[in-house]
Amino acid sequence: METVFLFAIGLIATFVGTLSGSGGLINVPAMMLLGLPVHSIISANKFSNMLSSFSSFYVLLKRKELSMREALKTGPIALSGGILGGLFASSLSEQALQIFAGGMLLLALALSFKKKKQSTQSSRIVPMKTLPFIGLIGWYDGTFGPGQATLQMHLFRQSGISYLTSIGLTRFNTFLSCTGAVVVYFLSGHLIMGIALPLAAGSITGAQISVRMANKLSFKQVNWLLRSMTILLIFQVCYSIFKTQF
Repeated sequence: METVFLFAIGLIATFVGTLSGSGGLINVPAMMLLGLPVHSIISANKFSNMLSSFSSFYVLLKRKELSMREALKTGPIALSGGILGGLFASSLSEQALQIFAGGMLLLALALSFKKKKQSTQSSRIVPMKTLPFIGLIGWYDGTFGPGQATLQMHLFRQSGISYLTSIGLTRFNTFLSCTGAVVVYFLSGHLIMGIALPLAAGSITGAQISVRMANKLSFKQVNWLLRSMTILLIFQVCYSIFKTQF
């Protein structure tokens, strides 16, 4: 029964997370209900995200929604961020992580409402100015994770990059930042394959369904989906901080 539940969690969370980010809003609390160790939850999520992210990225790459050259511009930075995040996680308290995540999410929400001059065509080129932010988001993903895809989606969309290209780049960067973190968690003994494998199977299924639906969404629907998930994450972070304090 636990295996079926983990598969369902992975499917639903990754379906939502691929389209708008913030799949961690669903799967982390749901897995906590099963009474699983927190380190095992985080490492299992990194493992499943690693596989599902690559599967959805590969579909979009085959469709020529993005170029491998642009992906490789951001990938090494995301990988480095994931490794550093995994190594640094143990030195940060849970409350410090929550405050950091809340600040980043508030910034992302504010950016989503910023009026931007629209062009007739969306770009597929990643501006160099986004690279430091990709590294920072990769670090956060390796450290904890929920909301990192939302932050990347906001970053790429505000840089004028098309929605499908933004998904492809986000999934590629997530694949690499999670790969870096998984190596760290595996070496530290936190990765339990009995938890990670069913979650990963559900995540891959959810990712494949979502990338086939992505081109059916309008620009307005995409923006409101991103904003809604960001607001929900902010409420979750605030609640967690309040519960810790009192």
